[in-house]
Amino acid sequence: MASDDIIQHHRHHDPSVGLVPVPHGPETGDEHGHYPGHYPISPGGEKITDDQERAIFSYLTHPDDCYTKDGTYWADLPFSQRFSFVRKAQAEETMNELREFGRMVKKDPLSPLSQYFRNAVLPGAGLGLEGYVLFSIGNIEPLFAATWPSCWGHDRTECSSNWIASVTYLEVIGIMVGQIAVGIIGDWIGRRWGLIQDATIMFIGLLMLTASWGLTLQGWVICYAFSLFFYGFGVGGEYPITATSSMENAVGAGKLSTREDRLHRGRKVTMAFLMQGWGQFVNQALLILLLLILHHGDGNPPYGTTTVQWIFRLSFAIPAVGTLWLVYYRVYKMPHASRQLAAAKKKSNVTGYDMQSLKMTCSFFGGRLLATAGGWFCNDVFFYGNKLFQSQFIRVISPNSDSVLTIWIWNLINVVVSLAGYYLASMLIDNKFYGRKMMQQVGFFMCFIMFVIPAFKFEYYTSPAGIKAFQAMYFLSSFFNQFGPNSVTFLVAGEVFPTPIRASAHGFSACIGKAGALLASVLYNYIDTQTKFYVVPWFGLAGMLLTWLYLPDTTGLDLKEQERRWTYIRAGRADDYHGIAIHPAHLSLWERLTGVGKHYDPELDRKQKIEDMREEWTEKERMRREREINPHRDNVEIEDDEFNDDVNHYFRKTTDGCKLFPDSDPRSSPSEGEREKGAATPPGGSSTDPNS
Repeated sequence: MASDDIIQHHRHHDPSVGLVPVPHGPETGDEHGHYPGHYPISPGGEKITDDQERAIFSYLTHPDDCYTKDGTYWADLPFSQRFSFVRKAQAEETMNELREFGRMVKKDPLSPLSQYFRNAVLPGAGLGLEGYVLFSIGNIEPLFAATWPSCWGHDRTECSSNWIASVTYLEVIGIMVGQIAVGIIGDWIGRRWGLIQDATIMFIGLLMLTASWGLTLQGWVICYAFSLFFYGFGVGGEYPITATSSMENAVGAGKLSTREDRLHRGRKVTMAFLMQGWGQFVNQALLILLLLILHHGDGNPPYGTTTVQWIFRLSFAIPAVGTLWLVYYRVYKMPHASRQLAAAKKKSNVTGYDMQSLKMTCSFFGGRLLATAGGWFCNDVFFYGNKLFQSQFIRVISPNSDSVLTIWIWNLINVVVSLAGYYLASMLIDNKFYGRKMMQQVGFFMCFIMFVIPAFKFEYYTSPAGIKAFQAMYFLSSFFNQFGPNSVTFLVAGEVFPTPIRASAHGFSACIGKAGALLASVLYNYIDTQTKFYVVPWFGLAGMLLTWLYLPDTTGLDLKEQERRWTYIRAGRADDYHGIAIHPAHLSLWERLTGVGKHYDPELDRKQKIEDMREEWTEKERMRREREINPHRDNVEIEDDEFNDDVNHYFRKTTDGCKLFPDSDPRSSPSEGEREKGAATPPGGSSTDPNS
């Protein structure tokens, strides 16, 4: 019987709305489970043998989706056996999901759509709104240029070229400032404050964009640019705060990771993250509809200034309604968003910002920071270089059209291609033979190929003879950008760093990424189209090399292990950790070359895990006893017990009473029977003491 078949799960519930929690995905109650007692324990009180100890703890130390029956980790198997093991585990999981899908359809044919809406659309609502607004800037620029050529066109007479360029600059700078500032705020003041602050700033920013005005065209451009800066601050804060806030759920707090979390963690995050793509799609489709409705069903120029004013102001006013709802939800429906951060700080005896953890992270995980920040930088040169300025590439594909509608239709097709990349990424991001690292490397390499080929034969590919191939390469670059670095960078920046500084590390990585967007924004204003193709490809090659050298592969890694490793690092005992978080399969090439994985020892780690669990169990017992003695002393929430009855019994039999109750007279400490009758009994369970 598989261990997943006997897990007692919590009641399933809908995920939090408007959040893309990294690294575990939307919280639905499936993040952890409890195991009933099912292993025999030595009768008569004799010493428990090593084999019995293995049997008691195997469901904790060797879950069957990661370990063979003899206790070998999947990554330690020879390649042929590893392939067979992984294929079998994934096939079983696929069949389980298909059977569940069949049951849902049989019960209610529309229930799969309802589940998708609850588990992907609603958690990704914040990023969907961000994607809608952020990319509308590039989408409406061709309309502005066609309507006010003296201001937004190439031959500007009424507006300064610097102010027109600053529209993009201030937007990106606002995002960068927000990513750094809110990342620090999220780790310092709390997640809830950051969530409410971001939603409020975005709502006010949308009102500013909708109402932006000026006595002259340049005055309006200046107002529009600073409104974008203000809105960008809120957008930037969304990256680190939504990537960490809901992460402090049961798994993040150190409870058991389940088979669901290990096998589908990346998919859960990516399915919510891809709402950014749907935001782009809705924005472009809405702009097309507004143009056809308000321009008498015709998309061709000339465009009336009143019509354009209505189009761009409505396009910002509509998401303002959704953002206002997001403010309400975060204020009234998320009162405990900072609870786990507060608990972690209390456990580490830290108030305010954990500077010690920040310094140690830079020391121990500097290579990872280089990989996440550098990879994001290279990706955004591609991503924002295409999205914010894609009209310049589309003019090469459709050179003889002056209609904004033609450009927008090509944009819409490009977004559809990108969405296909998002969805394929969500399907393969948890595959142990492809996964995060390989996906990012392949994505970068394909983007490099798709841009470097036309760069050196630009005249041919922009001629009628080669325009179809040019078009195919452009769309393929968009596909592999989503089915690669754009999806992976958002996820791994939350996976590879410890909880105390996760928001800061994620915000820093995202900020450096936006520096790539800023580079593209500045550079593209001063170079021609062919030169762009000469410059951009090499960022794909650099991103691939950074990923290969510095990024660890967390595919299939139980992140509870990474937090466990961090406790050793934080305590100054990094060399005493021997678990799978330093397995070569989960380390970067740089970490392997510098000897990080030399202390990996599965058998020593098994024994070490049991002692780590003993400390956790002992702490819970102390907290329960303190609550019994003085229930009003401290309002400390005791986590649900993840240990089955046999594990509890084992620890009671083998833990020194003085160690368990150091401040008490051993003679007055509660007896085992009293503890088993009291709070120490697992919820819903009973003692399994064979001698009782």
